[in-house]
Amino acid sequence: EIYTIGGVQAMAAMAYGCLGMPAVHMITGPGNPYVAEAKRQLFGIVGIDLLAGPTEILIIADDSADAALVATDLLGQAEHGPDSPAWLVTTSEKLARETMAEVDSQLETLPTAEVAGLAWRDHGEVVVVEDDDEAVVVSDEYAPEHLEVMTARNDYYLERLSNYGSLFVGEESTVAYGDKGVGTNHTLPTDRAARYTGGLWVGKFIKTVTYQRLTPEASRRIAPVMARICEAEGMLGHGITCDVRFNRYSPRND
Repeated sequence: EIYTIGGVQAMAAMAYGCLGMPAVHMITGPGNPYVAEAKRQLFGIVGIDLLAGPTEILIIADDSADAALVATDLLGQAEHGPDSPAWLVTTSEKLARETMAEVDSQLETLPTAEVAGLAWRDHGEVVVVEDDDEAVVVSDEYAPEHLEVMTARNDYYLERLSNYGSLFVGEESTVAYGDKGVGTNHTLPTDRAARYTGGLWVGKFIKTVTYQRLTPEASRRIAPVMARICEAEGMLGHGITCDVRFNRYSPRND
């Protein structure tokens, strides 16, 4: 079913049901701060995918990277909003300085410079590290939503990086590709949440249910152990449910 509605009021309608539209079980997808707050408040009434903050980009680059291209990709994400972080981690001080100069130059002609410039001014960072190993450590600590790698050792990073929403390997790839259509989902964790979760995927729409079934003999054998655990926890009613099964399934001495 498709409904042409939007905004936080649409989320309330989906969560509770409204005017013939049935209540849903889950609400997913990105949005502005109002959408994020609505999802936070509705969580529990419905399931959600994740709480996303301002979009982020971190680029790992070395002296083989093109500073103009690095700057372009940093600003491409910074235009999302004045609170969008754009980070560069590099093993090359030369590239760091060239990239900062390129950012300043490109902001002079970028149509969205008013927004991107604020984001770069307030949330842009350039971190120079000693080597590739330190670059991995720093990146994993930031746990960025979008992570681009433009180095002479891209496979090295692909094998070692752990914390990111989506990884774009090599200068041929860019965040805009992931956002618009190469196939990976672009609903991704922000605010360092990539340390413990990934982005939206089909598994988010699948739930796990479990069941238990014991034989009478298995129930009898496990009952005393379970009863002792219940007693230690002070859950005496729980323990009785174990004891009655021990008695029920024990051989009777006639």
